[in-house]
Amino acid sequence: MKSIDCYCCSGKTFDNCCRPILNGEGKASSAEQLMRSRYSAFATQKSDYLIETTHFSTRKNHSEEDLLDWSRTNKWIKLEVINATATTIEFKAFYEDELKTALIHHEFSIFKEEDKIWYYVDGRFM
Repeated sequence: MKSIDCYCCSGKTFDNCCRPILNGEGKASSAEQLMRSRYSAFATQKSDYLIETTHFSTRKNHSEEDLLDWSRTNKWIKLEVINATATTIEFKAFYEDELKTALIHHEFSIFKEEDKIWYYVDGRFM
C-alpha cells in the first residue's frame, strides 16, 4: 500500500502524522498538532473526532451533522499555518466547494490543554 502525504501539509505521511491521532492510537501533543489533525479530520470526514476534540465549554455550539456535511461537500486542498503559539493558531485552509469554487477559510483559533489532552475552544474568522 502506497503512503500518502498527510492532509495537514506537515511534510510527513498520513500514517506517520494524523492517522494515528484520528484513529485514537495517540493524542495530539500540542495545539498545532491538534489543529492539523482537525484539518485532516475534515479532509477524511471524521466528524466524531471534531466533536470529541472540541472543548466542553463550546461543544454545544457545534453540530456533528453540520461538521460532517461541511467536510463532505468540500474538497480540502491544503493547510497553511500562518502563526502558532502554545495555545493559539492562525491558519488558512484552502478548499473547493461543491461548485468547484476555490475558497480560503482564514481563522485565528484558541486551544486549551486539560489533563494532558488538547481541545479546540473557539475561533475567529479573519
